Amino acid sequence: MPKFYDREFSSRLLIGSALYPSPAIMQNAIRGSGANIVTVSLRRESAGGKTGDAFWSLIRELDVTVLPNTAGCRTVREAVTTAKLARELFATSWIKLEVIADNDTLQPDVVGLVEAAAILIKDGFEVFPYCTEDLGVAMRLVDAGCKVVMPWAAPIGSARGITNRDALKLLRDRLPDIALVVDAGLGAPSHAAEAMELGYDAVLLNTAIAKAADPVAMAKAFRMGVEAGRAAYESGLMEARDFASPSTPVVGTPFWHAVS
Repeated sequence: MPKFYDREFSSRLLIGSALYPSPAIMQNAIRGSGANIVTVSLRRESAGGKTGDAFWSLIRELDVTVLPNTAGCRTVREAVTTAKLARELFATSWIKLEVIADNDTLQPDVVGLVEAAAILIKDGFEVFPYCTEDLGVAMRLVDAGCKVVMPWAAPIGSARGITNRDALKLLRDRLPDIALVVDAGLGAPSHAAEAMELGYDAVLLNTAIAKAADPVAMAKAFRMGVEAGRAAYESGLMEARDFASPSTPVVGTPFWHAVS
């Protein structure tokens, strides 16, 4: 079972709560995914008033662990302030930390991310940082106190899948004791399976499910993809080869030939 900040969960799929066609579809998709952890945006969903209260009631009905995020924040100060507001609203020290550098790619500001993570950890937060697949950045986040690191597969909402497999594999090899979650850019259940086959602890996604023609069915498909990928990793995948290897042995087997 995956473990995040000393808490164990049964599912390796984390899911977002935005962009669904309706609140009912959101609830059913989250249930279908089997996810135990759901991300919520303080800005987008819980700004207060009747809309925020109604959304929070829907989330509570799901009996899941809430992971608030700082989506949309572009400075360290903004991210830290948003995290503190989220802690008061959701009564949790968990925070998915986002500090965005670029509007087009939504690429993380890795310098600001490390700075904000260090500030929040000193203030008692348990930080889930959204970062690139850069090993140096990941190591700095770990040095700051993060026990979870969440590298992207590709830009948010791009559905491109893993674009730098070697870098993600290196992260897994070099940070064996850190919980690693592939976050952003996954577009198909096969992408999630590939991440799990690399030995990642979990994947987090939103758009690929919420924007599907049938979000509930897609949530179930991702659930199976994650389970299949993890089972394959634990079973021991064979290494790729540059040459053929017969599946049926030929040494020591009888053969026949025509006699004239």
